[in-house]
Amino acid sequence: MNIWEFAAEATIFTLVPLTYVAMRSDLRQRLVAFFMAGVLITILLMLLTMAFHRMPMMDLAITLSLMSFGGGLVFVRFLARYLK
Repeated sequence: MNIWEFAAEATIFTLVPLTYVAMRSDLRQRLVAFFMAGVLITILLMLLTMAFHRMPMMDLAITLSLMSFGGGLVFVRFLARYLK
């Protein structure tokens, strides 16, 4: 195992508190957990790309970051009346 794989394993464990917040908190905190999970999963994909030396997969991580940001904005738009 190399350092990239160890970093990926540590990143996976940071998703556990986000899952708890997404299941048990109010709407605003769930939305923040959604955005943060998108960031962490993007970092995880980048770490795995470096660990397995598959540089074309970096495009997938970049695409995921843009899509999760766009998806989050769509959720904010539809939930705006509840966030006031």
